[in-house]
Amino acid sequence: MKAIILTAGEGTRMRPLTTTRPKTMLITGGKPLIQYNIESLRDAGIKDITLVVGYKHEVIEEYFGDGSEFGVNINYALQDGQLGTAHAIATAEKYIDESFIVLNGDIIVSYDLIRNLIEKYATRRSNDVKAVLTLIEVDDPSNYGIVSMQNDKIVEIVEKPEPENAPSQLANAGIYLFSQEIFDAIRETEISERNEYEITDSLQITLDKEYEILGLISQEPWMDVGRPWELLKSNQKFLEKMEDDIQGEVEENVTIHGALHLGKNSIIRSGCYIQGPVFIGDNCDVGPNTYLRPFTCLCNNVDVGNAVEIKNSIIMDNTNVNHLSYVGDSVIGVNCNLGAGTNLANLRFDDQHVPVTVKGKRIDSGLRKLGAIFGDGVKTGINTSVNPGIKIGNGSFINAGCVLYQDIDSYSLVTARCELDIRKIRKDEDDK
Repeated sequence: MKAIILTAGEGTRMRPLTTTRPKTMLITGGKPLIQYNIESLRDAGIKDITLVVGYKHEVIEEYFGDGSEFGVNINYALQDGQLGTAHAIATAEKYIDESFIVLNGDIIVSYDLIRNLIEKYATRRSNDVKAVLTLIEVDDPSNYGIVSMQNDKIVEIVEKPEPENAPSQLANAGIYLFSQEIFDAIRETEISERNEYEITDSLQITLDKEYEILGLISQEPWMDVGRPWELLKSNQKFLEKMEDDIQGEVEENVTIHGALHLGKNSIIRSGCYIQGPVFIGDNCDVGPNTYLRPFTCLCNNVDVGNAVEIKNSIIMDNTNVNHLSYVGDSVIGVNCNLGAGTNLANLRFDDQHVPVTVKGKRIDSGLRKLGAIFGDGVKTGINTSVNPGIKIGNGSFINAGCVLYQDIDSYSLVTARCELDIRKIRKDEDDK
């Protein structure tokens, strides 16, 4: 059994975090999203993996190389243009000579789910069974490909039906096991109204030829990470399972409750209070007198200064959070610098859900607590305050004393314009 992971997309809903990297290389729980799927495949016994890459593919290739460091063998297939799932799978055909699993890189699955797929295929394997689809129950069928089933056999796939016309509540989860014959169906697939080659059309061609496609209703956890705050949700899930692993230095008078990962050459200085689970990567310097609250994830080469408080946030590589700052429920990119006294608020004063702009539309995050989203290279001056749900683009500079109520585009300089009202309250010696 081999595997294909689809990771060619740009991830525009994740902007500005995906301006410099594919969505699947965003960090959650101390690792890139896609690494979890590679490890799940490996743990399920699948070592030959092809990554279908496109946007910023060099970031993925540099990190994973040939896969040997991760216990697998990785090939790369470059998708020229984003022309749909079927087109992406076809790009990897030259590396496939047996049955194979397909995963979307931004849907994190457990190895138990992969094993269940393999077992379902093995126990029902015949010349007529050409695929197994993972299915999930959904409340709103209009956002998914919905299947009609008889027993465990899929008889029809309806793409994004209106709820009243949906044949079931079972949706295609984007996790597949295919025989090689799927490539024949893909070659017969015509481009859709969305100008893409849809894998659901290829599957319908397979059904029309009276081959069998089985459905596996998933009972295993999986996560679809598509928007910035969903990184924080997945980060929580992974850190909840984390065990203690202290490789760096912890000075005297540090209080630690709960699980802590402390990477190599990292130091937690005296007076810090760690309320786990907390992940701290390699070469980090934390404290003194810093408070790290649950689900804080500091990646590599992160410096956190004196009297800083961080809660439920992801701070990416080479970023500094300087003294007397607060970071709540936020995602901060690489190479950022938060000046002393920077406060990233995470709660609206009216206690309502925090809205966020995604692809130009203001949407409800569904969260009462959500802080800021910083791209790479953002720098804030002292005493900067950022209101909940604000996004700041790459390379922007926020001058001292600013209070941000709106998103900031990349490579912007923000300065607060104010006039000082200076009045004499008494005469001094110079006035005599």
